[in-house]
Amino acid sequence: FTKYDRLLTPVAPTTAPKLGESLSDPLQMYLSDIDTVSVNLAGLPGLSMPCGFDGQGLPIGAQLIGPALGEAAVLNAAHAFQMETDWHTRAPAEKEVG
Repeated sequence: FTKYDRLLTPVAPTTAPKLGESLSDPLQMYLSDIDTVSVNLAGLPGLSMPCGFDGQGLPIGAQLIGPALGEAAVLNAAHAFQMETDWHTRAPAEKEVG
């Protein structure tokens, strides 16, 4: 964090699975956390927020990461993002996820 104040990364390597789809593949479920585990292990503040939908209408998440003890900066950046977008108010249509 010497060059950047915060990092914006994906929450997961893929978009959300359809309901119940990932239960049959434990390895896939494990791999879906791969982008967030290192942040937790490093003790850095991280926040997941909605940032859109894929071509099938399934949600996409973005992760904001800050330096150690940088919770306020991460929360402020997420709040600014929410003030400029409406992704946090949208939900996929039920037919698209079920």
